Amino acid sequence: MGATRMRVAELWRYPVKSLQGERLDVAEVGPEGLAGDRQWALFDRGTGLGLTARRVPALLFGSARLRPDGELQVVLPDGSATTEDDVLSDWLGRSVALRRADGSAPSYEVPDDEEQRWEAFEGAAGAFHDSAAARVTLLSTGTTGAWDRRRFRANVVLEGAGEDSLVGSRVRLGGAVLDVGLAVPRCVMVTRPQPGGIDRDTSVLKTIHRERGGTLAVGALVARPGTVRVGDEPVTGG
Repeated sequence: MGATRMRVAELWRYPVKSLQGERLDVAEVGPEGLAGDRQWALFDRGTGLGLTARRVPALLFGSARLRPDGELQVVLPDGSATTEDDVLSDWLGRSVALRRADGSAPSYEVPDDEEQRWEAFEGAAGAFHDSAAARVTLLSTGTTGAWDRRRFRANVVLEGAGEDSLVGSRVRLGGAVLDVGLAVPRCVMVTRPQPGGIDRDTSVLKTIHRERGGTLAVGALVARPGTVRVGDEPVTGG
C-alpha cells in the first residue's frame, strides 16, 4: 500500500518520565521504543511509588537529556544539571530517588481525572511507559490543531493528518516497522502548565473526552527495529 499524506516533522525522546525531553533529527528505534526514551523515572523514597506530572506538575518544569556518551543529565528550572537524589529532592520538596528501568513493572502515584483522590497505577514492564501496548506514540499536526503539540508528549509528530486510521495497521517508518495497536487514552496531564508559555487549561481534556472519546494520538509496538529520521513518511503494510 502507498504512503499516507503524512511525514515525520519532529522526533522526541523523554529520558526521564514526566520531565521535558529532547528533540532529535534521527532516532534509533528498538523493542522499548526510541533509544533512551522513558529509561528513568523519579520515585518517592517513602512510598516506593513512581512520580508523574499527573501527581507532581513541577516535574514538567525540569528536563532530561542524554549526552553523546549516554550519560543522563537532569536540568532543573534554574539551569543547573544534576542526577543527585538529594538535589532533586530539594527541588521537588519531597524525598525522591532517580531510578533506571530494570525490567520490572512499577507502580505510580497518580490522581483520578477529577483529582479528588490518589491511587496507585501499575505501569508497563521495561521502560517507564504507561501501557504495555505502546512503545512509540505518534500524533499529527492535523489532530492537534491549535493546541500546542508539546502537551501530548508524542515521540513522533507527523505533519499532516490521519494517524487514527493507522490503528490496526503495520506501518513502516524509515527503517523501523511498527504495529499500531491503540488510540492513546488521555488524562489530566494534558492540562498541566509547561515551560514556553503553555498554561494550565482544563478545557483540553474536556474537549478530548467530548469530541474524541477520551483518546488522542496512537500507540505502537516495534515489530522491527530501525532508524527513523525527520522527513520519513509512514507506509502501511510495511
